[in-house]
Amino acid sequence: MDLSTPLMYVKGVGPARAAMLEAKGLKAVEDVLTYAPFRYEDRSNVKSIRQLAPGEMATVMAEVRSTKMAGFHRRNLGMFQATFTDSSRGTLVGKWFHGAYLADVFAPGQKVALFGKVEFDSYSGQLAMMHPEFEILAGDEDGDASLHTGRVVPIYEAAGKITTRVFRVLLHRILESIAPLPDPLPAHVLQQLKLPDRWSAIRALHFPPPESDLRLLNAFRSPAQFRLIFEEFFWLECGLELKRAKARLYPGIAFALTDRVRERIKQMLPFKPTGAQKRVLAEIAHDMSAPHPMYRLLQGDVGSGKTLVAAEAAIIAIENGHQVAVLAPTEILAAQHFFYFKKLFQKLGYVTILLTGSNTPREKTQLKRLVAGGLAQVVVGTHALLEADVEFSKLGLAIVDEQHRFGVEQRQALMEKGSHPDVLVMTATPIPRTLALTIYGDLDVSVIDEMPPGRKPIVTKHVPQDRVEQVYSFLKKQVDLGRQAYVVYPVIEESETQAMKAAEKMHGHLSQVVFPDIPVGLLHGRLSTDEKEAAMEKFQRGETKILVSTTVIEVGVDVPNATVMVIEQAERFGLAQLHQLRGRVGRGRDQSYCILVTGKLNETARERIRTLVESNDGFYIAEMDMKLRGPGEFFGTRQSGLPALQIGNILRDADILELARNQAAAFVANPPTGDDLRRAVAFIRDHWQRRYGLVQVG
Repeated sequence: MDLSTPLMYVKGVGPARAAMLEAKGLKAVEDVLTYAPFRYEDRSNVKSIRQLAPGEMATVMAEVRSTKMAGFHRRNLGMFQATFTDSSRGTLVGKWFHGAYLADVFAPGQKVALFGKVEFDSYSGQLAMMHPEFEILAGDEDGDASLHTGRVVPIYEAAGKITTRVFRVLLHRILESIAPLPDPLPAHVLQQLKLPDRWSAIRALHFPPPESDLRLLNAFRSPAQFRLIFEEFFWLECGLELKRAKARLYPGIAFALTDRVRERIKQMLPFKPTGAQKRVLAEIAHDMSAPHPMYRLLQGDVGSGKTLVAAEAAIIAIENGHQVAVLAPTEILAAQHFFYFKKLFQKLGYVTILLTGSNTPREKTQLKRLVAGGLAQVVVGTHALLEADVEFSKLGLAIVDEQHRFGVEQRQALMEKGSHPDVLVMTATPIPRTLALTIYGDLDVSVIDEMPPGRKPIVTKHVPQDRVEQVYSFLKKQVDLGRQAYVVYPVIEESETQAMKAAEKMHGHLSQVVFPDIPVGLLHGRLSTDEKEAAMEKFQRGETKILVSTTVIEVGVDVPNATVMVIEQAERFGLAQLHQLRGRVGRGRDQSYCILVTGKLNETARERIRTLVESNDGFYIAEMDMKLRGPGEFFGTRQSGLPALQIGNILRDADILELARNQAAAFVANPPTGDDLRRAVAFIRDHWQRRYGLVQVG
C-alpha cells in the first residue's frame, strides 16, 4: 500500500464504501491521511457504571436494556430515553431532547460506548447522562476497542454511512501498513520553525499521544496540527507565487503615460482626489506602463471612490488607442456603472455603451458592431460581455467589479478577448490582506483607506416594524429641511417580482397616504434602462425627494443631498449588503442616517443588526460577516476559485497563513539551491494539481 493506492483496495472498504468516501473528496490513501478530525474527546476515564460519581466526565461501555419516547407527543420534540446496564449490574439512564430519530438507532441488546457528564437524576433516583456522545459497538470489524475508548479519541465528520468509528479503524489500519512518509517541506523551513516531521505529525493528528493537551487539540494548535496546517498553506502559497511569477512573463501592453493622458484625467475629475486615491492611481499607472499584464485588486470601503480611480485607469488605456471592458455581476450594477462612466466620459467625447442580457437581439447586434469596429471606447456589461460573439477591436483594460461573484474562468474568458489586457478588479468587500492575496492569488493589492474629506460618520438606528410611523415622521422632518431619502426593499433570491410589488405598494402608500404633498419616485429592476435612468436623474436633480426602490441602489449612486436610508425588512439582507446600502448616504456634508426596520429577529440577524449599529468600519464588518457566515459562503467558494482546504481554515488560521505566505515568498524568491526549487515544483505538480488544479507550473 502507498499514498496513491485507491481506497477501494484498502481492507474493509470495498466499492460501496469507496463511493461514499469519494463523495467527500477522498479517493486515495493520501486523502484520508490528511482528513483531519474536527474535534477530540478525552475518553481516558473508562469506568463501570457502579464506579461512576455525579459531576465527572466519563466513558462507559454498556448494553442497551430498554428504550422509550417520553414527554411531548409531537414526534420531533420528544425526549428519548434509554436505560443501560453493564457487568457491574449498575444502571444508567441516557436522555436526549428532540431525540425521536434515536428510536431507529438504539435497540435492546446492543453494545454501546457512552461518553458524557454523569448527573444524579432526582426524578428516577438513578445516575444519568444528558445528551451523551455515543458510539454503537459493532461486531468484529471494529478493530481494537482501545481505538475508541481509554484514550484521547479523534471525532471525524461522517461520510455517508461511514461513521467516525469506521474512520478510526480505517486510519489505524492504513497507518500500521504504510511505510513512513518522506517529508516534502524544505529542510531549512523545518529547522527554522522547529516543526515535527510529516510522518509523526500525521500519526499524532489521528491518534494523539496520551500526554496531549486536549485544549490545544480542539483549538487546532497542537504541534502536529500546526505543522500540517502550515504545510497546506505553504504549498498553496508557493503555487500562487510561482503562478504570479509566470503571469509576469506574458507580454502585455506598455501604456504610455503622456502629458495628454494627464490633461484628460484632470479634465474628467469632478473633485480633488484624496491622498489614497492618488497613491493607488500611481500604483495602477506604474503597472499599466510595464510591458507585462497588470493584475491588480483595488479594495476600498463603500464610498471611498474606487470607481473614480477605475475611470482614471480607463483614460490611460483609451488615450493609448485601446478599449475598456467593465464587467459587473448583475444588470443593476452594470447599469449603474454605465450611467457613472457615461457621465464622467461625456465631456471627453468617449462613447460608453451598455451590453446586458436584457438588450433585444437587434440592440445586441448593433452594440456588438460598435464594439468590434472600435467605435465604443468603454463597454459596460454583465456576463453577456463574455459571449463568444462579442469581439473587441483592441481591448486594453478589463475592469471587473466585485470579483468574488465571478469565477476565475469568467475572468479568464474576458482576458482572452484581447491579447493579455491589463486587469483591474474592484471590490467593496474589505478583505484582510493575506486573505486577499490568497483568494486572488495572482493579483497585487491596492487599498483606498481614506474617505473623501468632510464626511461625517453615518448614524445607524434599529427600529422594529411596529414603530415605523416614527421613521416616517423623521423622514418628513429631513425632507422639510431640504434633504432627500431612500426607502429600500430587499430582493429575495430571484423573486424580483415580489420585491417590485412590495416597492410599488409601498410607493403608493407613501406617495398617497403618508406624504401626499412630497414627490416620491420609484425604481425597480423591471423598469427599462431609460426609465431607470429617468428615475435616477430626477432624484439626482432633487425633483423627487424620496426614492422607493428595490436594491437597485446598492452601488455607484452618488447623491450628496440624500441623507436618510431606510431599509425595510433589514433582517433579510446580509451584512455586507446592508453596509453597501448604507454607503449610499453620507456623501455630502450633512449628517446622514441609516434606519434598519426589522420584523422578528433570530440570533444571527440580531448580531448582524447590532454590528451595523455599532460600526461604520467596512473591514470590521467584513470580518464579522465572515465569522457569521464562514469563509466558504462569504466568498461563494465554489465560484471564487478558493481551494477547498483539508485541514487549514482561512479564518481560524489567519496567523499561520501569514507565516506560510512569508516563508513561501522567501523560498520561491531565493531557494537554498536550484534543486530545492525543482523538487518543490515537482511536488506541487504531483500532489496539488490533482487536488486544486492549482498551478500550471513550468
